Parts: sequence; structure tokens; C-alpha cells
Amino acid sequence: MHHSIEIEQLTYSYPDGHQALQEVSLVIQPGEKVALVGPNGAGKSTLILHLNGILSGPGQVKVCGLEVNKENLSRVRAMVGMVFQSPEDQLFSPTVFDDVAYGPIYQGLSPEEIQERVHLALDAVGMSEYEGRVSHHLSLGEKKRIAIATVLSMHPEVLILDEPTAGLDPRARRSFIDLLRALPMTMLVSSHDMLFVEELFPRMVILDGGRVVADGQTIALMRDDQLLNLHGLERPC
Repeated sequence: MHHSIEIEQLTYSYPDGHQALQEVSLVIQPGEKVALVGPNGAGKSTLILHLNGILSGPGQVKVCGLEVNKENLSRVRAMVGMVFQSPEDQLFSPTVFDDVAYGPIYQGLSPEEIQERVHLALDAVGMSEYEGRVSHHLSLGEKKRIAIATVLSMHPEVLILDEPTAGLDPRARRSFIDLLRALPMTMLVSSHDMLFVEELFPRMVILDGGRVVADGQTIALMRDDQLLNLHGLERPC
């Protein structure tokens, strides 16, 4: 069985010379839910963007056994569901149905398959009644659910989320956590919400200065106040 995510000695520098990642290595097994944490500027978003080929640096990145390169890019992007911090980056169609159908249409599926994919994805995020709604008229929490549906409709094996609880009120946040807990696929989530991390993710990876500085059981790392303080993190109250 292939690893869901396998990163070896990944390094990346932006055009201005800033080195965002330094020899990062990370392996995530199928079905694991892993939190990626660290201070602002640690390299979390840069790392995530390598997983579907938006960025590419020296080192090796594999998703579900496939190397992330130009030849495999379309297959990799079908396997990796990327949900950005702002749902506005993913919702641009006239209706919710059109947004969720976009990926399956791009994959060349039949109208019947597209319809089924949309229904299943919306049902999975508890938004079955929203097909005909205009995405931009929804609440932030509803938009985030629809954004997840847009990637679930492509049947990804890995789900990547960047700051998924940012901006949510307590009720929407609780609903969103319950949704993510119920989803069965491999998950890598970047977050500053340490209470969310503690509740949902058995494993935590701390990134700082572009390097992995800790990787282990969340419950153990959360007890290490010295480690957390050193890397600009706080144990949740």
C-alpha cells in the first residue's frame, strides 16, 4: 500500500530569495488525520501548495504513490482535494450545483454521473437542500461546507485544508468540526486553532522556519509547554 503523502528533503525558495522550506520530510499514512501547525511565516501554506503542484521545489513529493510532476499533475489534482482558507477562492459559479459540478465536468463525466457526484457530495456536507442557491449569498460556514463539497465531488483520496475554522462563529465551528470528523479520507490540515487541533487530530506536525521541528502524538506535544512556547504556539485552555 502506498503512503498517502510522502515528502523527502523538500526545499523551496521564493523568487525574492526567501527560503520558505528547508529539507522537509514527512510521511502520512492512508486514513490519518494530521494537523500542521506553526507560527505565521513557518512555511505551512508553502508546503501545502506543493501537494498538488501549484509550487515545486527541489526534493521529492508523492501523493498516493504518484510523484507530483508535470506528467502526473492532472491525476494528482484528482486525488488531492485542496480547500483554501477563503471559500471565495473556490466558489465562482452561478449556483451551488454548478460549483460542485465543476470538477466532475472537468473530469469528463457523463451528465448522469455528474448529477450523482453532486448529490453525494452535498449530502456528505449536509447541504443537500442548497443545490439551487447562489453560493455568494450563503454564510461563511455554509460556504466552507460547499467548498469541501466541490472537492468531494471529485472523489479525492486526500483532503488538504488551510485554516478551515478561521472566521467561523462558535456554532458554525462546532458543526464544521463534526463534519471533518465524519469524513473518512486522509486529511492534512493547517491551523492556528489549537483547540480544534487537540480535539480532532491524533497527530501534530510543528513547522517553524521552514523545518519540521516536531512530529508526534498531539496529546504528548500539547503537554510540552517549552516546545510550544519556543515555536510561538500555546496550549489550548
